[in-house]
Amino acid sequence: MQPLIDHARSFGRRPEEFASLADGQSPQVLFITCSDSRVVPALITGARPGELFELRTAGNIVPPHVPGRPTSEAATVEYAVDVLGVSEIVVCGHSHCGAVGALVRGEDLTAVPAVRDWLAQAQRPSGAPGDDPTVTDAVQNHVLAQLLRLRGYPCVERALTTGRVRLHGWYYEVHTGAVRERRADTDTFEAL
Repeated sequence: MQPLIDHARSFGRRPEEFASLADGQSPQVLFITCSDSRVVPALITGARPGELFELRTAGNIVPPHVPGRPTSEAATVEYAVDVLGVSEIVVCGHSHCGAVGALVRGEDLTAVPAVRDWLAQAQRPSGAPGDDPTVTDAVQNHVLAQLLRLRGYPCVERALTTGRVRLHGWYYEVHTGAVRERRADTDTFEAL
């Protein structure tokens, strides 16, 4: 913890670099990804403060939109689209994802009931994990399922209809740093 504290102390000694952020935010991208500590959106994209609006959930799960049952995730998506006016939404899955791995392996999660119940909101992604610890196919299929879920959010549906927003599916390899994007024309994830 001490290195983190030391960095936070020195970070706060550069107020001139951050003064303009007090005027508000106008990110162009809503970046939805996993809570995994190995996935750092600003590091992956090179974004500076104020450039990404982030939503991080275990397994980058976008829960189904249910009218009258607000969730933190739904509020974040709605705020990003309707208030901030983001023009791009990225759902970024990653290799070695524990949440997706647990889903495809059908792991017993009774010892962690909150995790079990959260993951129950996700459909079991296709793709057998086999001996592949990256669970690449399953993660990529999971990303596509979350993109489909986003289309069920009224704010996203309206923005897509009017062409105000575009959806992107990314796959990040934690062991190489490589990023792939789903290409609609080939229905594959290819290097950016």
